[in-house]
Parts: sequence; structure tokens; C-alpha cells
Amino acid sequence: QVQLVESGGGLVQAGDSLRLSCAASGRTFSSLGMAWFRQAPGKEREFVAAISWTGGSTFYADSVRGRFAISRDNAKNTVALQMNSLKPVDTAVYYCAAALRRVAVTATLYDYWGQGTQVTVSS
Repeated sequence: QVQLVESGGGLVQAGDSLRLSCAASGRTFSSLGMAWFRQAPGKEREFVAAISWTGGSTFYADSVRGRFAISRDNAKNTVALQMNSLKPVDTAVYYCAAALRRVAVTATLYDYWGQGTQVTVSS
């Protein structure tokens, strides 16, 4: 079993930056592919970014590529999402997800989820 706890959300203005963090416990973190998804009100959950269990590969949604950066620290069992140049359309609940030795853009392929953290970007 894996427990994921997100932090770092908040209310910011367009153009600002925000850094989300996800702390994992319960299983060897270095064997987990990690990802961030988001869900805006009335919309489906969508892929944001993912990183392989070694940290050697990263993947981004087209809508955030060049603005967001995912990273992991296997010594601290954490994964982070650095969000720059935020836009109002980035407003959503952001979820951390994990899967054993797998990364994917599809939410159903992840086995473990955090409770989410709200990010609100005002114009």
C-alpha cells in the first residue's frame, strides 16, 4: 500500500509560480512511477505530468509543457511539480498518483492517489 499526501496549493495571480509537493509512504518510492493529474469543476481528470521511477524520463501535457516541471527526490520520497507562468485555466484540484514501475498518461493505470490540493489562479 502507498499513501500520498499533496501540499503547496493555494490562490495566486496569473503569471505567478507555485510549487506542489507530494510525500509518499508505505512502499519503496524508487520503484514508483509518479504523476500529477488535475480536475477542474465540471471537467474530467486530466494528465499534467509524469516521471519515471528512476527520474530519467519525464512527460508533460501539451498545455503545460515549458511552464511546468516535474521532479522527484528518491532520498526524501517526494515528487514535486513546479508551476510557472500560471494561467486561470490552470485552476483545478491537483492530484498526485503512483504506479508500480509504470508511467502513463491515463488515470486508470495508476494504483494510488492522494486527496488533492486546490490551485486557484485569478486573472
